[in-house]
Amino acid sequence: MDNFIVSARKYRPATFDSVVGQSHITNTLKNAIHNQQLAQAFLFCGPRGVGKTTCARILAKTINCENITENTEACGECNSCRSFQNGNSFSIHELDAASNNSVEDIRSLIDQVRIPPQTGKYKIYIIDEVHMLSQQAFNAFLKTLEEPPSYAIFILATTEKHKILPTILSRCQIFDFNRIQVEDMANHLARIAKNEGISYENDGLHVIAQKADGGLRDALSMFDQIVSFSNKEVTYRAVIDNLNILDYDYYFDLIQHIAKQDAAQALLIFDKVLSNGFDGGHFMAGLSTHLRNLLVAKEPVTLKLLEVGETIRKKYLEQSQQLNNGLLLSALNIANQCEINYRTSKNHRLQVELALLKMCHISTAIQLSASGTSTEVDVKKKLTSNPTPEAKPKSDTTPITNATVAREAAIPQKNEEANPQVSSSTSSIPTARPTPSPTSEEQKLATASKGWGAMPAKKLLPNLNSILEAKADEKEENELVQGSEFVAVSEDEFLAKWNIYADRIKKDHKITLFTIMSANVPRLIGNVIEVDVENMVQMEEMKLGKVDMLNYLRVQLRNYALEIREVMIESTQIRKPYTSQEKYQAMVSKNPALETLRKKFNLGLS
Repeated sequence: MDNFIVSARKYRPATFDSVVGQSHITNTLKNAIHNQQLAQAFLFCGPRGVGKTTCARILAKTINCENITENTEACGECNSCRSFQNGNSFSIHELDAASNNSVEDIRSLIDQVRIPPQTGKYKIYIIDEVHMLSQQAFNAFLKTLEEPPSYAIFILATTEKHKILPTILSRCQIFDFNRIQVEDMANHLARIAKNEGISYENDGLHVIAQKADGGLRDALSMFDQIVSFSNKEVTYRAVIDNLNILDYDYYFDLIQHIAKQDAAQALLIFDKVLSNGFDGGHFMAGLSTHLRNLLVAKEPVTLKLLEVGETIRKKYLEQSQQLNNGLLLSALNIANQCEINYRTSKNHRLQVELALLKMCHISTAIQLSASGTSTEVDVKKKLTSNPTPEAKPKSDTTPITNATVAREAAIPQKNEEANPQVSSSTSSIPTARPTPSPTSEEQKLATASKGWGAMPAKKLLPNLNSILEAKADEKEENELVQGSEFVAVSEDEFLAKWNIYADRIKKDHKITLFTIMSANVPRLIGNVIEVDVENMVQMEEMKLGKVDMLNYLRVQLRNYALEIREVMIESTQIRKPYTSQEKYQAMVSKNPALETLRKKFNLGLS
């Protein structure tokens, strides 16, 4: 019992090659020692437990080693190495800035720096947690750090680089330590387990490495805890039970029930998770990670992104092949939205259960979306298959869609331009507009709509959030004229129709929209019309009038692929003030006395 040493200390690296996961830093330091290009100050920064202080000690020991090996490592046998390992070196000093952060402590350090080393070539000072120094202490340390004696080297270590003064940073060579990869950490734990004669499972070591979140010291502490808990048998189940981690099996079973649309079992699994003491937010975060891993496992190229053990990796491969991308993406979107709403919700359990219920009905939504799309196409074909309205029954009362009205209203206008005499003779004859009777496909469409809150089935998308929320963009798309003509449009022909429509809206007293259309010449790029707007007021006005504008241009130019894109003019260009604030600022720029008057009488803007 008295001789027990925790693994974090017992297996602390003593050479550069034994440092785990920081080869980009250790190689640089070895080259600097080999080429004798050592800086007077180093700054090691990064998260906790990744080897900052360890690398600082190895660097200090190697610099003063009397017999450096060919691999640029300390020999460990000379007087300097032995005195450092025994903790009685007179040339290497460690200072904890958390407890020695005053100006007096730094002044004492500066006085010690003036004394040359008694043994060894350099006098090295390792200052840990350097960000804890006060601002006065930093300022007192500046001059010595910038121009130390030739034999003095400072190695600073910190977990919070942003708290260090820029003047300190500029005087140091900065080395950023990375979080240690899960695979590197698991391999290191496996080597320790073999040395200690401990039986282990790779999946259990991977779970420890993931829980450590890149910190090797945390991983070693958990490893020692589990070894004591399981009597030197580090199994996957022992790790899950001891560290209170949600088992992968929960998520694998849950996804299977979601794919089968078994909402009852999904809710029972979540209830079991809560009964075991886990938080709902933690459960949703794990579910999001699980769905992400399933998407990653879909492709062999991205399979290397799975940081799990070999057994768990095979489970991910098997389950990912059973599910389609639409289901996984929609479920991941729902889980992400639930995590956002979870923080602000008062009923956390309801948020998670609602998300699970949505996921269980994704497959139904996808099927209804597919059937709704095909039914809509069939209905449109039947509506347009008979061009003679006399063949339709007169008793039908089914309403016609906006798109049909806009299309048929635009056709006489087009014929009128082609042959005005014919149109004038026929325009005075009133004609009744018969409507088609509801077909079986329409009845199926209406039946499918009732099950989803009377929402049209054609609006159902694979993404369940889009099904539950009616979007204004979809309504806007349904009002656009649709057709099969895609005739190439010339610039002159487009501008001619553009100006005709601008004159029309001017007569309708839509002055703002007319100003937008006439102020700048639009650009026709392929099938996209780019229109310049100067501010958000014009942007909103353009969005309101875009549907009618496209309906006219598509029919007149016989190209139903035309789209309009609003382009905000850069702020460097001069634009007119529109809001009250902008008008007031423009007036103040001309007469600054207005601002003085407003402040004197405490006036506001209406």
